[in-house]
Amino acid sequence: MNYIQLAFKGKNELWIFLLTTILVSGLFIANLIFFIFFGDQIDFVEEQRKMMELIPSKNFWLAANLLPFAFLLGLLFLLVVFLHKRSLLSLTTTRKKIDFKRIFFAFSLIAIITLFSFGLSYYLDPSNIELQFNPLKFTILLMVSLLLFPFQVGLEEYLFRGYLMQQIGIMVRNKWVPLLITSVMFGIFHSANPEVGELGSIIMIFYIGTGLLLGIITLMDEGLELAMGFHFGNNFLAATLVTADWTALQTDAIFIYTGDSGGTTILEIILPVFIIYPIILLILAKKYKWTNWKDKLFGKVEPPAEEAPVIE
Repeated sequence: MNYIQLAFKGKNELWIFLLTTILVSGLFIANLIFFIFFGDQIDFVEEQRKMMELIPSKNFWLAANLLPFAFLLGLLFLLVVFLHKRSLLSLTTTRKKIDFKRIFFAFSLIAIITLFSFGLSYYLDPSNIELQFNPLKFTILLMVSLLLFPFQVGLEEYLFRGYLMQQIGIMVRNKWVPLLITSVMFGIFHSANPEVGELGSIIMIFYIGTGLLLGIITLMDEGLELAMGFHFGNNFLAATLVTADWTALQTDAIFIYTGDSGGTTILEIILPVFIIYPIILLILAKKYKWTNWKDKLFGKVEPPAEEAPVIE
């Protein structure tokens, strides 16, 4: 049984799917609607700066932004267990138990790549990067990040690469449609981030490309572990390594980028998607011996012979 087929283990009436999606995606949908109707009227970066003046503790601000994800992740789990009548393991992986070694490996891989990239960038041009390391504030940041980012990452992975990937997959009975839909949704739901206003719509290539990468990893590896490890490593380092006053993550990171957003080139935005991401896929494919790419990414999704529930 492949990863998407695991959804056949539960109840899959359309009303359950719609209710779960609307309730759990509420935060993303509200942000998106607000951005569509009021985005042109508000300078999000300036508003964020005003909020930071009212709440001077960046760590408190970060925690306040991450806490809702814990509630929504818990809500998703409850709806899957009590409405869909499914186990959380079936939402996570085809393996008999969650493989934490996979999570750690993916985290380590993106951490190494990020640190190397930052080190190279700093070596070539350190003019716009300043050290702002404060031991106390950074220690608190580290604790907040380790405690709360797993909820934020967990919600996005369990919702997009888990729940929606599986449910859409058993509806359309193939794998490539849910892969594309969830990747685009992942990008669109990040379109309200301040970076979009500062860097322009070109950054949507990065968001959608990241969603596509994580979706491919999930389908090829038949589980969420690698995607969760990669996502957590990316967000953790984004919060603790370097920050800027025009990004979504305002933190007491080790470094701060003091240049304006115009210093970020198109190449720096699309480079990860078209060069680094394929390299990551090759590394993971070799380590975990992925084969049969065509079927795993474009194959049909059929109900298991012993259980074939109908989606009403």
